[in-house]
Amino acid sequence: MKVAILDTGTANIRSIHSAIQRLGVSATITSDALVIAMADRVILPGVGHAGHVMAQLRERGLDAVISALEQPILGICLGMQLLASSTEEGPTTCIGRIPGFVQRLDSRLATVPHTGWNQINGCAGPLFVGIPEGAWMYFVHSYATPVDASTTAVCTHGLQFSAARSLGNVHGVQFHPERSGDGGFQLLSNFLQL
Repeated sequence: MKVAILDTGTANIRSIHSAIQRLGVSATITSDALVIAMADRVILPGVGHAGHVMAQLRERGLDAVISALEQPILGICLGMQLLASSTEEGPTTCIGRIPGFVQRLDSRLATVPHTGWNQINGCAGPLFVGIPEGAWMYFVHSYATPVDASTTAVCTHGLQFSAARSLGNVHGVQFHPERSGDGGFQLLSNFLQL
């Protein structure tokens, strides 16, 4: 199996690469459009500012590559947000593979950024096979997508938001599976088996 991890120039790429390798699968960190297009699975990671990362993806033509992918895709944290239509961070127009608008968390209701362990609920779909309801996952974010028809797991931090979303071959998680212990590794394993 060939796994491509998009080189978004952000900090969590190496930890995701290491997590995939610990699952016994070889992964390549790349910004090569052909390598990405030929991969069996594609992971879009991200930490940082949506506008900056989207600008880098557009500059390299990778937004168009991601838009055309038919194999399973997993967006992680900012990567999930970039799969939405747009975000108020910037504001920024995103890739649009899972329509939706990413909003800043409400600092009047809870601490922003949302950092640390929190429970996810309402888990549905193939990414969550073997992951119990109420599993604890590790979050670091200031923006999130409201709950909608694409939501496959929710988390509450002030208000409920989408902890995971799926539409067809495109999946995203707001938490960091590579930092979420057994539950996170189970999710990555499930993704690799899609």
